[in-house]
Amino acid sequence: YDIPGYPSVLAGELIDNLMEQIKPFDPGFTLGERMESLTRLEDGSFELVTSEGTKIAARAVVIAGGLGCFEPRKPALDRLEEFERNGVEYMVRDPEVFRDKKVVIAGGGDSALDWAVYLAEMVDSLTLVHRRDTFRGAPDTAEKVKTLSEAGKISLLLSSQLAGLEGGDELEKVLVKTPDGETAVEADYLLPLFGLSPKLGPIGEWGLNVDKRAVEVDTRDYSTNIPGVYAIGDINTYPGKLKLILCGFHEAALMAHSASAYIYPEKKITLKYTTVTGIEGI
Repeated sequence: YDIPGYPSVLAGELIDNLMEQIKPFDPGFTLGERMESLTRLEDGSFELVTSEGTKIAARAVVIAGGLGCFEPRKPALDRLEEFERNGVEYMVRDPEVFRDKKVVIAGGGDSALDWAVYLAEMVDSLTLVHRRDTFRGAPDTAEKVKTLSEAGKISLLLSSQLAGLEGGDELEKVLVKTPDGETAVEADYLLPLFGLSPKLGPIGEWGLNVDKRAVEVDTRDYSTNIPGVYAIGDINTYPGKLKLILCGFHEAALMAHSASAYIYPEKKITLKYTTVTGIEGI
């Protein structure tokens, strides 16, 4: 409700309009990857490397990471990292991956219940592990889980907790501590769905001035303490900061003007009004 010109607008619609607006500039996109490292080179430019090993060269860098990197809350289990992407998944990207597989879901919230209901009819076996005897998710979905359990589609292990993982190169069993002792559940996949928590992630290791998980900036142009690196939106902090999309647009405009001057110091930057010049004049 705080976007000028829109009494109200859905996030998806706003994104679609922004993508349409940026088309004339033919931007490139690297999606589904997390930026891991930022290295300043001798010539003042930057090399960035993503979680998938993608390398990106840049003259200026803008951090617009929102509240940070939302990372899954992970259970404290030995060998957990070893089995990540080898049986342990923190989200369902493609449900078909789990078809005819043995699946263990851990959690009692909406995400765990929703996926338990969705996957129950397509997997070889499904076990739902929850540390309480009641669920936190929507009552209607909890009732569906109970019905599927009574029909033998879901095996419920309540008042239980994950205790360990077993397997060779890939996950084979999930150990569960139940009120009756420890049991081993055969599993091709474990989905620990305990929610997400916002973290600054790798950004906190780039040498930026950080205050309470936010990057400090100069409000004249939203530059950071590293020349050529800017931060806009909810990821930054300064006196009087308001976490509104509206403010993010304002910060982006001042940042872009400054970044242009930083990249092309030899050019005289003249502010142009697109009302007069159109896209071609930018």
